[in-house]
Order: sequence, then structure tokens, then C-alpha cells
Amino acid sequence: MMIDLVAPRSAPKKTANYNDVTVLLVDDDDVAREGVLRSFRKYEVPCRTVTAGDGGEALAILTGRHPDKQIETPVIVLLDLNMPGMDGFQFLDALRADPDLRRTVVFVLSTSARDQDRSRAYDGHVAGYMVKSAVGPQFARLADFIGKYARTQELP
Repeated sequence: MMIDLVAPRSAPKKTANYNDVTVLLVDDDDVAREGVLRSFRKYEVPCRTVTAGDGGEALAILTGRHPDKQIETPVIVLLDLNMPGMDGFQFLDALRADPDLRRTVVFVLSTSARDQDRSRAYDGHVAGYMVKSAVGPQFARLADFIGKYARTQELP
């Protein structure tokens, strides 16, 4: 007896649409934000991007309360820690306390290489911690990482 393990030709091939991922970049530094966005365009990172200048604006976007910016899921948050208004740690606390947002994937992208900040961020269940100066010229390594992450992970 022969068993055919090949799917019939009429069966549609299931492919993921990587452009369904949105990156929410939360950073008050205009130069850093533009550097990340430019890098994403240059290296063709397969996602949409939305920016926020602090944690309060990011929460408004994620909860659908922002007047101008909307976001679709799944989402990856790139979070700076040191911002005026609601800083990155306050944002993480609020995000993890919200039952609808607590599983949001967050990567810290900070100028701080302090062990205390790294430990505190991981206590807030971040998926990773990157120091801006270590991600390479013009954020090339960040773009490569986020592109690969968006292509290979199934996000909540």
C-alpha cells in the first residue's frame, strides 16, 4: 500500500503575512526614532511602524484612545526607559497590569547599560534588552533582529 504524503494541488499553501506585525517605537529622542525608522526602511523590515514620545502616548495608542494614531496587533514594542512624562518603567508597570495588554512583546532599547535597569526591565517581563550603542551603526543590527523576529515568531 502506498500513502501519498504530498498535499493535493488544490489545497492552498498557508503563508504568514509578516506585514501584519506592527512595531510601536516609544522614544522621546527624535534623532533615535528617525535612525530606527530609517534603518527599518533601508533593511526592509517587514512591519508597519508607529511612534510614541513617551509611555503615556504609547498606552493611549495601544488602548485605542489616541486621537490620531491607531495600531493593529500583533505588536512589538521597542521601549526607551529614560523619557519625560511616563518613563519606560512606568509604562511597563501599566502595561503588565492591564489584562488586555499584559502579553505584549516588549524589547527595551535604551542608552542605559546599568545592571539595575536591565534587571528591573527583565522583572517587567521584557523579551530583550538592547543598549543603543551596541546595536550597530544606524541601528542595522536592530533592524536585522526585528526583521528576523517578526518573520519567525507567532505573537500574541
